[in-house]
This record gives sequence, structure tokens and C-alpha cells, in this order.
Amino acid sequence: QVQLVESGGGLVQAGGSLRLSCAASGGYTFSAYAMAWFRQAPGKAREFVAAVRWNRVGAYYADSVKGRFTISRDKSKKTIYLQVNGLKPEDTAVYYCAAATTGPGNIPLSGFEYNCWGQGTQVTVSL
Repeated sequence: QVQLVESGGGLVQAGGSLRLSCAASGGYTFSAYAMAWFRQAPGKAREFVAAVRWNRVGAYYADSVKGRFTISRDKSKKTIYLQVNGLKPEDTAVYYCAAATTGPGNIPLSGFEYNCWGQGTQVTVSL
């Protein structure tokens, strides 16, 4: 069973940047259909942020982060990243990494399509 461990969160000022990491650990191999970042702010539902197919090029972003966030993966390290630039206070949330073992042929955008989740890393953006 694969575990996903997020890191890289922290407290930053508005306009700042962070690089979040999600490393897959446990087991000897790792191969997912897609991996994604979700986030959940206090008092709000968990929302999709960005996703990438594990064995395909391309990515999809939520409109709220498009142009500011970049998702990437390093297959050899079994790790995905989320470069977050131009942070806003409304970006404050716990950021979760997720993996989908199967998919329909496109990039899954719903949390229901992901069956492996990390514990999250806190991103706090101050004014």
C-alpha cells in the first residue's frame, strides 16, 4: 500500500511562493493513473487545485490558481510538486496530495476519482 506524504507548506506573506512536494512511499513500485492537489480552507469544502496524468504529458488547473500554480512530477522520485506563486490570503488551506489508480482516459478532476490521499500540508498566507 502506497503512502503519500506532503511537505513544503508554511507561513508566507501575500505575493510569496512555496514549493509543495508529495512523495509516494511504501512498497517497491509506484504507478498511478493520475495525481492531483486538492485544498481545503477553514469552513469550506475540499476543492480541486491541479492534476497531472502519471504517464502522460499535460496538466489541468482550477481557474482560481491558473497562471499562478504549476504542477509537475518526477517519476523516478515518485514525487509530484506544486509550485505556488503569487499567493493570496484566500489560498490559505491545507493542501492534500491524491492519487488515482484508474481513470477514464482524461485527467480526473473530482476527489471521488482519487483513492489514495496524503495527510496534507498547511499553507498560510498573511497580508
